[in-house]
Amino acid sequence: MSAPNLRHPDKLFIGGQWVEAHSGRQIEIASPDTEQVVFRIAEADETDMDRAVAAARKAFDEGPWPWMSPAERVAAMTCFVEALKRREGELGSAWSMQMGGMAALAPYLTGRGTQNLQDAIDLGGSFPFISKVDSPVSPAAYVVHEPVGVVAAIAPWNVPYMIMCAKLGPSLLSGSTVIMKPSPETPVEAYILAECAEEAGLPPGVINLVPGHREASDHLVCNPGVDKVSFTGSTVAGKRIAEVCGSRIARCTLELGGKSAAIILDDYSAQDAAKTLSGAITLLSGQVCAMLTRAIVPRKRHDEIAEAIAAEMQKIRIGHSDDMEAQMGPLAMQRQLERVESYIEKGKAEGADLVTGGRRPTSMNRGYFFEPTLFANVDNKSAIAQEEIFGPVLSLIPADDIDDAIRIANESNYGLNGSVLTNDVNEAWRVSRRIRTGNVGQNGMRSDFSLPFGGYKQSGIGREGGAQGLMAYLETKTILIDGEPAQAI
Repeated sequence: MSAPNLRHPDKLFIGGQWVEAHSGRQIEIASPDTEQVVFRIAEADETDMDRAVAAARKAFDEGPWPWMSPAERVAAMTCFVEALKRREGELGSAWSMQMGGMAALAPYLTGRGTQNLQDAIDLGGSFPFISKVDSPVSPAAYVVHEPVGVVAAIAPWNVPYMIMCAKLGPSLLSGSTVIMKPSPETPVEAYILAECAEEAGLPPGVINLVPGHREASDHLVCNPGVDKVSFTGSTVAGKRIAEVCGSRIARCTLELGGKSAAIILDDYSAQDAAKTLSGAITLLSGQVCAMLTRAIVPRKRHDEIAEAIAAEMQKIRIGHSDDMEAQMGPLAMQRQLERVESYIEKGKAEGADLVTGGRRPTSMNRGYFFEPTLFANVDNKSAIAQEEIFGPVLSLIPADDIDDAIRIANESNYGLNGSVLTNDVNEAWRVSRRIRTGNVGQNGMRSDFSLPFGGYKQSGIGREGGAQGLMAYLETKTILIDGEPAQAI
């Protein structure tokens, strides 16, 4: 696994220039495999955040980016995507080195990130930015969709490139300017994005890069020059962002936490359920907001399914992120490992049955590794069933019947994802319609990021992906005039 070749890791990208960080501090990034420092990058403080907002504000207010036609922006974005494709190997290596993601999975996630930008490009050719409509009060009436303005794009540490691209795509297509604020744990992909934006010739200030810690990030969100915040991360942080944006009526899109349920129907075999659920919970070591972490099963089949899942979990091969034979790598950082361990103790204290896992592998004496874990006979009101753990921990919850299972699935503050495990497509549809969640897949954790993705309840506000996602980066204007202008459409 070769390290990415960053040209300016000791600098920030603001207003089209690589500049020194105000504080002179650096962020150290440790490998989850070895616990050794693998990257050092510049740390942005509050002064740097203000500089980035000023640059993005200037680029938006003075142009030319927001004044260009959608076709002109699409052409520039296409050059941007071509530059990124030449560095997809580096992007994949950066992901594995920073958060311990499996190298075998890196090409898919990297390709999906670039595809998020391509999806926006493709949408740009057909989206009705200007529509002529009928009106009884004006000879010529138009509905116009214009860019929202300066966007603060704040991405999490688990799949940083894919998620940052999901924010950049609609932002750039809309004509907005962007301040990238990656997680301090995984900023390297954002550096490659900034380098490729520079290579593609995007106008100065259209894309800016300021990695920083929580205090600097909060300062960015509070800056009145930011018109919209697009945030993916914890519900706790999302609530703070919503409060700040609400206080000044700024726009926000929030994709937050989840405690997603998989409902197993009677026709689905225990062996198939075990393979599906153990395969899902080990993806990214369970560090996925849409992860299926609650399995709701018929009470009479609870023990049979618990035994089958445990058997599958015990087969999972744990290894370093560059081990092509391994099925699960480490957790991303020490604090995440400690968080998972704390929930294991909560689960046992609450009376759930620890069937398998629940500890660090005895064969791994370095790195943030943890075994796939199954709790059975879990009370849905308990902490391990209600709170997001963000690790490879699955709770098995018995239900009396299908109505009870749906009640349990909906008995949550979250509503991001869900699944119905059944071979009956009609039942899958019927149950899916009754689950209060933003995404539901039959027989597994399915997501199509070209379609709208987001959550109900405390899982967020708004959607990313598709035309619905683009609308979140646009303001709608109605124009009523006395005749048709020469260049309206």
